[in-house]
Amino acid sequence: MDFTYDEEQVALREAVRGLVSKSYSDFENRRRAVAEEPGFDEELWTRLAEMGVLGLPFAEEHGGMGAGPVEVGIVAQELGRVLAPEPFLASVVLAGGVVAAAGTEEQKAAVLEALAAGASVPAFAHAEPRTRYASAVRSVTASGAGDAWTLSGVKEPVLHGARADLLVVSARLGSGDPGLFLVTPDAAGLSRSGYSTYDGGRAARIAFDATPATPLGRPGQDCTAVIDRALDAARIAACSEAVGAMEFQLSATSDYLKSRKQFGVPLRTFQALTFRMSDMYVSLELATSMSLWATMVLASRSAAEISQAAARAGLQVSRASRHVGQEAIQLHGGIAMTAEYSVGSYTSHLTVLEHLLGDGQHHLTRLAADVGDHDEVDPLT
Repeated sequence: MDFTYDEEQVALREAVRGLVSKSYSDFENRRRAVAEEPGFDEELWTRLAEMGVLGLPFAEEHGGMGAGPVEVGIVAQELGRVLAPEPFLASVVLAGGVVAAAGTEEQKAAVLEALAAGASVPAFAHAEPRTRYASAVRSVTASGAGDAWTLSGVKEPVLHGARADLLVVSARLGSGDPGLFLVTPDAAGLSRSGYSTYDGGRAARIAFDATPATPLGRPGQDCTAVIDRALDAARIAACSEAVGAMEFQLSATSDYLKSRKQFGVPLRTFQALTFRMSDMYVSLELATSMSLWATMVLASRSAAEISQAAARAGLQVSRASRHVGQEAIQLHGGIAMTAEYSVGSYTSHLTVLEHLLGDGQHHLTRLAADVGDHDEVDPLT
């Protein structure tokens, strides 16, 4: 397969890299951004909107650029490279993706145009306590008919849920199927409490108590396929973000081994350490290839193929991120364990990405469940 970017994709990568590097190439700027609410740089969010990044995957008639998953992956990778805390994955890929797939034309125009312009930060409220990576909904229930609906229950964690000015909420309908709803933060019966995640990001616990909600799309429709597709798209984008973070860790570790001396010589002269660096490189290359392949599958294949590609890429990236992150810390020595040094923060973020939408064991279980669906191959023939 040809993984080479075309000229427009290269230009997009260089433009995004140039913009986010100005803000976060100095890791202290990132540390200051996540130390204060809302946990990211609102000015940079506006500048990303002005560049067209926030409307990248949406149709032009809804204020977007009409780009595909490959372009989204390029942006995610560049954000991961500098550990940018902006809610691109949460707001654009997840919340925006759900609205683009399920909303009416009026809802798409209102929500996506505001998001693309940087005037809105929507959040997808789907995960629930004591559930693991499921498209099904258990805790939050919806009751009503027509356009008059209310929601009750708890969603947690909701990425950037405390900052969000619009919530896209999944809820269990009377049929047991999941539906989708739009809820404004000032709606009656809604309470939310935000907190920092251990990588410096933001999440929130959101409770609904007979909270008024507007159906997203046709009232009462089963939105299982929409949710599954959005989660798989976010998993693949998260893989791209993880690849960007691992690229930085590999580069930083290589530079450290070249500059740090022990017994009067650079660490890179020790063969055992260069072998470990080589293993890190192999892990990164495997993760990059799987991430790019899954992105291409997302652009053109069926829902079943996308689901399997997301699981395969997620498993490979999970293993690679653990290997690269742990080795980067080990090869840097004690300095990597300090909060002031960036390598440990990158490993923390890789861990969050791994557990956000499905860890390696979850993806392995998904793939193992489908083994019987494939033809047997006789290795001797």
